[in-house]
Amino acid sequence: MEKNKETRWDTPIHVDAASGGFIAPFLYPELEWDFRLPLVKSINVSGHKYGLVYAGVGWVVWRSKDDLPDELIFHINYLGSDQPTFTLNFSKGSSQIIAQYYQFIRLGFEGYKNIMENCMENTKALKEGIEKTGKFEVLSKDVGVPLVAFALKDSSKHTVFEIAESMRRFGWIIPAYTMPPDAEHVAVLRVVIREDFSRSLAERLVSDLGKVLAEMESLPSRFTVASVIAEKSKDGIVVKKSVEEIEREITTYWKNMVDRKKTSGVC
Repeated sequence: MEKNKETRWDTPIHVDAASGGFIAPFLYPELEWDFRLPLVKSINVSGHKYGLVYAGVGWVVWRSKDDLPDELIFHINYLGSDQPTFTLNFSKGSSQIIAQYYQFIRLGFEGYKNIMENCMENTKALKEGIEKTGKFEVLSKDVGVPLVAFALKDSSKHTVFEIAESMRRFGWIIPAYTMPPDAEHVAVLRVVIREDFSRSLAERLVSDLGKVLAEMESLPSRFTVASVIAEKSKDGIVVKKSVEEIEREITTYWKNMVDRKKTSGVC
């Protein structure tokens, strides 16, 4: 508001509450991010995230009809009269909308509040289990979206990409990626906690993670693998590659070594 006064602008605010829109109202009611702020004119939220509905349904709400830009209104008249609309229509099914309406009625405010509190409790349990391994540094905050982002304390021997690949054998698909530019040297694993991620699942994930860490101790380090990859470069020339390409090659080579260690007998 101060900036608008200084410049005589009239700049409104749109809030992208894709995930947080179904979290903040129930866990952080004192946080003012919505229409309590006079410059907030519109808010969007994803029902298929913490709205607890299957993909894909999303919502956008405007403070008033006057705040809805005319450019977003689509006019049709081939049904006999002008029908203005600013949402999806015709071949788009309504099942997700019905499901979202059902969740609103069935759960209510208290129901959503209880679910979000449980998600945060399970997040805390997972975080503590990961920290107890002694191998990881948790980078995510204790407030906000229920998730745990963590990085290896020592990545000189193995990487989070190797861990993510090995965890697939236990049925876990955990995103592993490097941070944005200027922080590309940091690679993390991230687990997002939702309603169906129970305490027992958190304990199982930590247990499987421990098995993977123990197995990795018996495998050669990524630098040994990297040197082999470099030696196999065409014509003895090592081509400069991105961090992601290098990590993928190392992970693939390391995975092949793991596969060769496995027995092929009947279990």
